[in-house]
Amino acid sequence: MADAIVLIDDLFFQSKLLETAKQTGTTLEIVATGDQLVKSAGLSPTALIIVDLNARRGALEAVEKLGANGAGNPRRVIAFLSHVQTDLAERARSAGCQEVMPRSKFTQNLAAILRGAKP
Repeated sequence: MADAIVLIDDLFFQSKLLETAKQTGTTLEIVATGDQLVKSAGLSPTALIIVDLNARRGALEAVEKLGANGAGNPRRVIAFLSHVQTDLAERARSAGCQEVMPRSKFTQNLAAILRGAKP
């Protein structure tokens, strides 16, 4: 079982995530679509889900389906996006993301975020 599930379809940024995960000893399950994220989250008790809101296939819809803020749901959902996408950030918060941050801040804090995924 992975420490975190990550929805990302940007291969360059995915390699950065994987390298940082290796350095922190964190295992990641990478998915490329919102449907894959919902399916993986249903099969795994993973406590951390990371979502690139700029993924082209169903990122926000997946967060809505997960119901991340539902009663009793222990999952931490972190999403990142371009800093100018304020409307999308607000929609993600409304959909259930506990943390929504610009990609630059996410990148800056990536190692700490991944360390926090470990049980």
